[in-house]
Amino acid sequence: MRMLKLFCKYSFLFDVGGALYVLIELIWRGWSHWTMFILGGLCFVMLGLINEVLQWDTPLWQQVWIGAIGITALEFLTGCVVNLWLGWNVWDYSGIPGNILGQICPQYTVLWMPVSLAGIILDDWIRYRAFDEERPRYNIGVTRYSKHIVWMPE
Repeated sequence: MRMLKLFCKYSFLFDVGGALYVLIELIWRGWSHWTMFILGGLCFVMLGLINEVLQWDTPLWQQVWIGAIGITALEFLTGCVVNLWLGWNVWDYSGIPGNILGQICPQYTVLWMPVSLAGIILDDWIRYRAFDEERPRYNIGVTRYSKHIVWMPE
């Protein structure tokens, strides 16, 4: 029974991430591809696992960087399969400076940062509201004059 609940939770989170990723692509470039639903689901689950692996007091900016790098890595792997191996030409960044094999580029890694922030927070709140997990709280920084600032939105 526990495995079924876990499967249902991660299936739901995967579906949310897949749908949001496709929606972002539709808004950003006007079209998407079914493989982007799978990539989006994987990315959203990965963002949610950040707080499962790291402590809640990990600074939010570090979680965002980990998320952006994780999305970039998943995008690279997906691009190598979908674009280079299968030749479906879903995207091509070869005209953008700093690209790697036309599949990723530093400019999009930076753009994944606000997406990661939104995804981390959304995942935390879905887990809290729908799955009775711990209430989200965020370490939004450390200054020279204070300890961790913890933000617990109402």
